[in-house]
Amino acid sequence: RAVGRVCYNFGMDPVPTREMLEKTTRERAARAAAIASAGGLDQAISAGTVPQVADLSVSEALVLGLLRLGVRDYLCVLGHGSTDLGEVLRAYEQAGVTSTYGVRHETAAAHAATALRWVTGRRAAVVTSIGPGALHALAGSLAAATDGLGVWHIYGDETTEDEGPNMQQVPKAEQGLFHRLCATIGGAYSLHTPAALGPALRRGADVVEHPYRAGPFFMLLPLNVQPAVMAGFNLAELPAGGPPPLGAASDEDGAYRRAASSLMAAGRVVVKVGGGARACRAELDALLDLADAVAVTSPIVSGLLPYHHPRNMTVGGSKGSISGNYAMGNADLLLAVGTRAVCQSDCSRTGYPRVGQVINVNASVEAAMHYQHTLPLVGDAKATLSRLVGELRSLASTREDLVGSLEPSGWLAQCQAAKREWDRFKAERIDKARLHDPVWGKAVLTQPATIKAITDLARSRGAVCFFDAGDVQANGFQVVEDDRLGQTITETGASYMGFAVSALLATAIGPPVERFRGVAITGDGSFTMNPQILIDGVHHGVTGTIVVLDNRRMGAISSLQVSQYGDGNDHATSDHVRVDYLAWARAVEGVESFAGGDTIQELQHALDQAMAYDGLSVVHVPVYWGDDPLGGLGAWGPWNVGSWVDRTQALRHEIAL
Repeated sequence: RAVGRVCYNFGMDPVPTREMLEKTTRERAARAAAIASAGGLDQAISAGTVPQVADLSVSEALVLGLLRLGVRDYLCVLGHGSTDLGEVLRAYEQAGVTSTYGVRHETAAAHAATALRWVTGRRAAVVTSIGPGALHALAGSLAAATDGLGVWHIYGDETTEDEGPNMQQVPKAEQGLFHRLCATIGGAYSLHTPAALGPALRRGADVVEHPYRAGPFFMLLPLNVQPAVMAGFNLAELPAGGPPPLGAASDEDGAYRRAASSLMAAGRVVVKVGGGARACRAELDALLDLADAVAVTSPIVSGLLPYHHPRNMTVGGSKGSISGNYAMGNADLLLAVGTRAVCQSDCSRTGYPRVGQVINVNASVEAAMHYQHTLPLVGDAKATLSRLVGELRSLASTREDLVGSLEPSGWLAQCQAAKREWDRFKAERIDKARLHDPVWGKAVLTQPATIKAITDLARSRGAVCFFDAGDVQANGFQVVEDDRLGQTITETGASYMGFAVSALLATAIGPPVERFRGVAITGDGSFTMNPQILIDGVHHGVTGTIVVLDNRRMGAISSLQVSQYGDGNDHATSDHVRVDYLAWARAVEGVESFAGGDTIQELQHALDQAMAYDGLSVVHVPVYWGDDPLGGLGAWGPWNVGSWVDRTQALRHEIAL
């Protein structure tokens, strides 16, 4: 029954005959083959092997639209809410146009797609059914949302004709509930009307390809809309490309000259480097020297400034470093570049107690206006810093004491002394690699020493390290000494348990030239959140190593409980169940497993074997948890949680920044 340009194969229409289905299958296979032969959709249309106007289902049009937007990889947990889309993906994968990766948990699919975009830039779509599966994927999308990474999410949704409750929809007599849920996390569109596919994809591309704050986009496909045939659909309606970047911030009222003058007049400048500064290495180098400033980096940009850069004070915040927190605590001017000022990174707005002025460079108005006493420079960070560096150079021409000086200033010397103190502090804990642990009943490795050994070896092998949440994550970004961006991936936005192990699936996606070796450093708690990577990893050909640091507890929270309430007791964050992780790994054919041992030498030997394996391997390492200060790297600033709330909030209002 034709309604305008849309022909619906549901409702009162007769069930499609076998002949009709076979015809649809043949036409779809021919289109897919033509696209594969031509090297893309646009090339096939130009060559005339795919007509620009065609009769095709919503599911196929969606796959073609995503193809035009650069999506070839689909991470799927298919169900009754996505069978039609699954059939289209089967045909296009058979032709070599797309690739489908069936996995065993929707959250893992979301994490793997996020990691793929993070490490390689490759776009992927997460496909789930309706109901619980979509909720699992939605939860996993929090990592992409908080870390600013563009991922497509395609979920089945309840039918549009309201014939009665659909199995697994939200059990409430109200429309659009899944849309409402998804729209709280990112952009969302429920494709109630098939002909709106083009505008829906444009909205998605504007989110997924946003140049500064990308995120997940949720395309909700009602079960009865997916197979609907759009008669005479014009493929020119499918969008291409994403939004362009901004230019430099405006120079209203001489903003650049005022900012440069403030930087030159300040005695102690700290530059907080966030994820929005990823492309600004050269500009940061110049600015740090010209303004006699030091940098404090977010974990998300570890390596943007090499660890041993003379002006890099490394991480700051409640789980920062001695040097990072010294710089934050003693600076009189803050230059924030591409940072969101998350609670732990700026000690719940108390991390800069002596700062009297802020210059904030950000593409987001909200982030740029976060602090009081701010001169906002709203625009592209790289372009804005370039102009600011030009202003600094013009002012610095008269600063003989700064430009070309061979001796560090007093401010730089003080910060470098704090950095040396931090290095000594770390070395003491790394050198004391073993402590007696009452749970294990013997001396075992500490997390700082273990993480140092793993990351050093991974760097030497060119492997990317992924850190899971908790103690592993915090000790990880305090320990690592990256010399370039991308050597370690620390998902601090959502701190999602199970992210690191799921991320290893990204090593098996894409052409061989884009693939990489990964190392997932995870705690026992995080590993058990997403252990299905053992099966998915073998099935899809993952090349990587999971290192399970096992302290039989949620160590970060146990430590926080003890620190906050001081009675030496933790509660409901540990268990007495001993798990043989090596036996678990051996139970999956194709996974190699190695005991990490109780010494650094034993660990290094196990890691050598594990990283040499051409597939997925697991190393199990018993690690220390307890009250010995040499067992961890500690906390270095206040945080607005637990028993610290009153003191932290009072300090924040006293500072009034």
